[in-house]
Amino acid sequence: MNKNRFRKNPVFSAMIVALSCSTSSLAFAQEVQTEDTTAEDYEIIEVSGFRGALNRALFEKRSAVTSKETILSEDIGKFPDLNIAESLQRVPGVAISREGGEGRQITLRGLGPDFTRTTLNGMEVPSSTDGTDSGGGVNGGRAFDFNVFASELFNRVDIQKTSSASTEEGGIAGTVDLYSAKPFSNPGFHVAASGQAGYNDVTEEVDPRMVFMISNTFADDTIGALFSVAKSQRTVRQEGFGTVRWTTPVRDGGGIYTDTGNTTINGTINTGPCEADGEAVDPVNCLWTPRLPRYDFFGNNQDRLGITGSLQFAVGDAGTITFDTLHSTLENQRTMYNNFEMFRSTFSDITPVSLTVDESGKQVVAGTFDNMTSRVESRQQLSETDFSQYVLSGEFYLSDELKMNAMAGTAKSDARSEQYRYNMTNLTPHTFSFDFSGNANVPVMDYGYDITDASLYDLSDGRLRATDVERKNDTAKVDFIYTNDSVEIKMGMAWNDRTVSYSEEQINGFPDQDSAVGFAELIPYDDFGNGFDGELNRFIVADFGAIESQLLNKTWTPRTEQSWEVGEETLGGYLEFNSEYDIADMNLRTNFGMRYVKTTSTASGFIQLDEVTVENDYDNFLPSMNLSLSVTEDVIARLGLSRTMTRPSLSSLNPGNPSFSYVNGTVSSGNPYLDPFTSNNVDLGLEWYFAEESLLAANYFYKDIETFITSATEERLVDAVYLPFIDSDPQYDPALALDPRTVPYTHTSPVNGEGTTVNGFEIIYQQPFRFLPAPFDGLGTVMNYTRVSAGEITGLSKNTYNATLYYEREDYGIRLSLNKRDDYITDYSGSNGNAEEATTGPTYVDLSAYYNYNENLTFTIEGINLTDEYERLFTTGDGSQNLIREYNHTGTQIFLGARYTM
Repeated sequence: MNKNRFRKNPVFSAMIVALSCSTSSLAFAQEVQTEDTTAEDYEIIEVSGFRGALNRALFEKRSAVTSKETILSEDIGKFPDLNIAESLQRVPGVAISREGGEGRQITLRGLGPDFTRTTLNGMEVPSSTDGTDSGGGVNGGRAFDFNVFASELFNRVDIQKTSSASTEEGGIAGTVDLYSAKPFSNPGFHVAASGQAGYNDVTEEVDPRMVFMISNTFADDTIGALFSVAKSQRTVRQEGFGTVRWTTPVRDGGGIYTDTGNTTINGTINTGPCEADGEAVDPVNCLWTPRLPRYDFFGNNQDRLGITGSLQFAVGDAGTITFDTLHSTLENQRTMYNNFEMFRSTFSDITPVSLTVDESGKQVVAGTFDNMTSRVESRQQLSETDFSQYVLSGEFYLSDELKMNAMAGTAKSDARSEQYRYNMTNLTPHTFSFDFSGNANVPVMDYGYDITDASLYDLSDGRLRATDVERKNDTAKVDFIYTNDSVEIKMGMAWNDRTVSYSEEQINGFPDQDSAVGFAELIPYDDFGNGFDGELNRFIVADFGAIESQLLNKTWTPRTEQSWEVGEETLGGYLEFNSEYDIADMNLRTNFGMRYVKTTSTASGFIQLDEVTVENDYDNFLPSMNLSLSVTEDVIARLGLSRTMTRPSLSSLNPGNPSFSYVNGTVSSGNPYLDPFTSNNVDLGLEWYFAEESLLAANYFYKDIETFITSATEERLVDAVYLPFIDSDPQYDPALALDPRTVPYTHTSPVNGEGTTVNGFEIIYQQPFRFLPAPFDGLGTVMNYTRVSAGEITGLSKNTYNATLYYEREDYGIRLSLNKRDDYITDYSGSNGNAEEATTGPTYVDLSAYYNYNENLTFTIEGINLTDEYERLFTTGDGSQNLIREYNHTGTQIFLGARYTM
């Protein structure tokens, strides 16, 4: 039976030969489909390790029309980085956000995590974890949290940057496809085991990381089974200083300084006219000061477990049936402590004694204040994410020219986070000073009292609350592929049923205490602040053990009014044509197709205890075209045109828990009637294979996003689903209220606003330096640069850079990698009078090395964040400033290990 692709591609054959030279493969490949050249025209250089993987990646580059990147495991159970997101950040166009020093989510070509669709073993999957407040908290949207999974569970990741009709919709930025290992990918009996010990120079703890995999094929390789397990522990301390943004008395809204007559001013104030409530006030009230200057501690104790299984059956010559399952759990005990002086909303009680103004005349860089109050906040956050997936798939050859692929699967992610927050407040007025003159990121702080004396503080319930985010996806799809000598025709259908449920619980009746004595302790780390770039001192914090044993009654009560659920059902179909043509001495490969999808959503929420349900539906037609032209034997040009879509964040569709002001005629709520983001895209690429194993490539991309979802205010009648609640609401008095049936209310909610454009380019260079004399001929490099321009899109760095320098011999190798991105805005609306909130672009340097003791045993060393790069968040004040918000570090991690394979 002929199962070959139309015009059997010789380059693809060459790639298969190359890949079969070794089971090891790491490829950062931007794939383009087939070139009509014989395999004999290419020299297949059989090398292993990182360089060998890059060599094989060049063959993959010539075998696809659509633009994509690929990362493959270096060996059985050995992914190139310890975290999937950190591997992805080395791909052109990808930047990542971190949680506790570890990659969590990705930004692709300037668009945030919600714009990238993620699949696992062929089906879209959900993945949610929790985080700190500045890290986004619990993920209830469409974004994928990569830190749930151990990287060793996967053997391949594809990043699809351009779309085809056969690619399921949902990712304007692109699609990330994760694949776990399969027994038929490497027939025969195989065992792999590895162990690592990781040391962190901040925690000074040693954490274990272990992986085991066994795989075998039976009955003449017609039956295969694979099992793998990965277990790791991770101890992280994130220590530093924070301000929780800056503000001014005028902008904060909590009143102005009442006594500035005796304030000493060093420097010249240059704030322009300073007014409060339309009246001129002392310019001191327009100077920016830190809202809550504080020492920060974030501790994480993580336990991650991942298990995969795969069964495969070859049905004679008719095809293959595969069953894949993956289970992963991430448990995290997060401890957060901070002590802060309170400038927020209390300026009218504060007396500024002396102020030193910066050169701009807008910011207080040093100051002494009387009548201050302070608070210590202690949080214990117990979180667990459980993920499971089951997928049954198969490919069947129905005839010499017709093949069918089918898949059905289900995946579920359940993330629960319990937060125990306690406040210890010192309301005794005192003096406080800060001074940034010696360090713009960390001031020297002087307190007018003993910050280690528990008798100065009371104890109260800050928040005793739990959140549950359950995300579930069910998928079924079928594809038919017809192939003859001149054309390949693909057609298929896909059905998805997605559900996100959010709920909250709380503990009521906590007995507040007039004194924290007996329920407090010094921060339980006597080396707090050691090695930090600035002064950090130990302070008093809540004793969680004492509080739980003596005061806490752990009875959880549902907060029904905060609960919501969004269901989404989609049905899509496509038709796609693939062909090849000879034009003069050039070969043109073409991909044309059309995709249609209908989406129906059902959103439910609560108004008090009354449930509200809203349905919405829309459909999208998504055409695409991809062309790949082999201009010469060494040069390939590409063009991609497509229309893509991303559905609204599921959390923004919540119709419940609105806030009504009947007298003023205002309401704030979610918006279950949101339409999706849609984008028209152009992609251009040029690749030059100028020498063996070498590449110089450039890509240009343009996305015209027709509508962008933003928070906005609009005048419209209140939706009819809310009227029964309004009629029964005791707060609604028809005699005083504006009639919601006839009078438009001012709605503040997510809306489909004006669109924007995203455009940029990528430059890629890779080359082994074989031309150098020995021993330097083992050197090589891989580099890429991405520049993106767009409107007001959060998380976008204008420039990102990646560079890897490697050296490899048959028995050993080492590589050093650098990743850098520009500053990026995280919130354009700001808070507390700030124009924006932003993050300073980090630079990370990592190292990986190995020594093959023999053909079975390898020793490894890996270094993560060798320079101990600090995380720095800031606000922009009036739009021109750079005011520190958070400045902390997690340290350098070194992993020593060994890996055994057979």
